[in-house]
Amino acid sequence: MSVTAIKSTSLDVDWSAQTVLPIDFRGREVKLEARAYQGTDPSYQALVLFNRGKTEGGTAQLPIVRVHSGCVTGDIFHSLRCDCYQQLQAALEVIVDTPNGVLIYLPYHEGRGIGLVNKIRAYALQDQGLDTVDANVEIGEPIDARAYDLAAAILFDMGFKEIRLMTNNPAKVEALRQEGITVAEQIPVVMEPSLYNKRYLETKRVRMAHKL
Repeated sequence: MSVTAIKSTSLDVDWSAQTVLPIDFRGREVKLEARAYQGTDPSYQALVLFNRGKTEGGTAQLPIVRVHSGCVTGDIFHSLRCDCYQQLQAALEVIVDTPNGVLIYLPYHEGRGIGLVNKIRAYALQDQGLDTVDANVEIGEPIDARAYDLAAAILFDMGFKEIRLMTNNPAKVEALRQEGITVAEQIPVVMEPSLYNKRYLETKRVRMAHKL
């Protein structure tokens, strides 16, 4: 089902930094276009990996996009308390084989936007029995502080006003829609729960309406 854009974002972005980035993905050498974007706030930076690829018969495919919130513990150290690393790898698997595959990586979204230190503080409260929602509230932080205006501005800059979005989070779809992006398709990225992240995923499903 298509979600229609209602306005265009006016956020200024700079992407003067760009290169070709060869990566080792599951034993394969893959070359992706890399752009580094920065918003009006210098701390709001993003890395975009883009697989321009080849289209069949010269017909451009609707871009498939993953807007991924940075997670030091998950993405780098493969923490079992979340599914961030698994989602990132699953998204990359699609992107590297899809023309107009786009990964927008937002480091400043760490801890659903509350930062690394506060995320670890919330983890400590989860060790005492609170779920992720109540732990954020207990330390005086929002349940989810992420905004997607920079991601939308990047998509507009790339000429992608209509996309297929890889996400389980309906709030992300709505946020991009509010910024003027048409989400033609929401593609779930569902991971099998483990002993360590079962409650985390259940909280996202029950209390944050994620499609899991």
